Amino acid sequence: MLIRQYAVRLRKPSVRKPAYRHINKLTIYLSCYTICLNGCISSIFPGRECSVTPHSALLISSIWGDKFINLLKKKQITETQRDAKIDPFGVNKVGVPSMGGVIIIVAILIPCLLLGKLHNIYMILMLITTVWLGSLGFADDYIKIFRKNKEGLHGKFKIIGQVGLGLIVGLTLYLSPDVVIRENIEVHTPGQEMEVIHGTNDLKSTQTTIPFFKSNNLDYADLVSFMGEHAQTAGWILFVIITIFVVTAVSNGANLNDGMDGMAAGNSAIIGATLGILAYVSSHIEFASYLNIMYIPGSEELVIYICAFIGALIGFLWYNAYPAQVFMGDTGSLTIGGIIAVFAIIIHKELLIPILCGVFLVENLSAILQRVYYKLGKRKGVKQRLFKRAPIHDHFRTSMSLIEPGCTVKFTKPDQLFHESKITVRFWIVTIVLAAITIITLKIR
Repeated sequence: MLIRQYAVRLRKPSVRKPAYRHINKLTIYLSCYTICLNGCISSIFPGRECSVTPHSALLISSIWGDKFINLLKKKQITETQRDAKIDPFGVNKVGVPSMGGVIIIVAILIPCLLLGKLHNIYMILMLITTVWLGSLGFADDYIKIFRKNKEGLHGKFKIIGQVGLGLIVGLTLYLSPDVVIRENIEVHTPGQEMEVIHGTNDLKSTQTTIPFFKSNNLDYADLVSFMGEHAQTAGWILFVIITIFVVTAVSNGANLNDGMDGMAAGNSAIIGATLGILAYVSSHIEFASYLNIMYIPGSEELVIYICAFIGALIGFLWYNAYPAQVFMGDTGSLTIGGIIAVFAIIIHKELLIPILCGVFLVENLSAILQRVYYKLGKRKGVKQRLFKRAPIHDHFRTSMSLIEPGCTVKFTKPDQLFHESKITVRFWIVTIVLAAITIITLKIR
């Protein structure tokens, strides 16, 4: 009897697993092997990291991202409390996985850890920024999803986290002996074109690039020159305060911008590409001389980081484009905003942020003005709004029928409602134009 049962089992055809599972696993293994191989090649041939890093980040975010999205669905880590009235076109987004920012963070960290110089102070600061704000955003998303608290992490804790990071970055740039520049010096010779040379000595400086001015550099110490012999120290204190403000503002701006499919990821990728150009010319003494900007030794490592940043965002955009298969959540939006801010501060281009990140700035201002205007009316016993909905991107897809009865709206145009995909692409176009203007400022003085 036992022999007969065993024989029947042997005759049963074996059930094979679908071939695509093996293909996906093989693809992941090959991708990891490619990253490791590229790391070995880049150590032999310096300079190849800039081409290898974005491809590595793109592979991780696109291939591993698909696996992670399926895991989020399986664990039901999804959007559950979205207001359907926001979208007049009836797009149902309840059930879409959230916390997708983890994909971006992992896709940035792995190539940087494999290909970057981990003793470089600028690389260290960028990695700390990524993990710090990633953890802050993760805590916010965790409270929203697992504790069913729509408000998430209390606002004051977010601000404390952002201010803390700004303080760490500002003080590190002040205290670290590795953070230096070589000042650009204009040499005027009668009858000849102006020549730009760089000093031979590395300097600790509070100078930053200022757009649309003939004198290309602004020294924060000059703004507090009334402090006399303490002006330089006061300049560094002012620099730290500005660092805290920029980190907080840009991080929150990116967070507010993340309200439509592909919006924040696309805008941030464009901004990242622009910052990469600025970092590259700042790390190349000949280009820095041609553009009459300061030379920053060691900032070439930032190009490697920003390449990973761009690759990670493009890979994530594959799933986040309309209709989104995953949302980045605060895990992603707070992180990418902080990365942009700290990166700009390190390369001394923080005063270009209002131009380059103009979309984030408008999103921030629209939310602040809407809140102030509403509170002013509330004191008078009047229901009033400045826009139909804030931040500003929601204004373009909100109809007047969704406004509470008895509430007046100052700006009601345009009357036509736009689909979020059209709004997103138009915001990308605006960001591309602002990016071009930012780069042009390097030559228009």
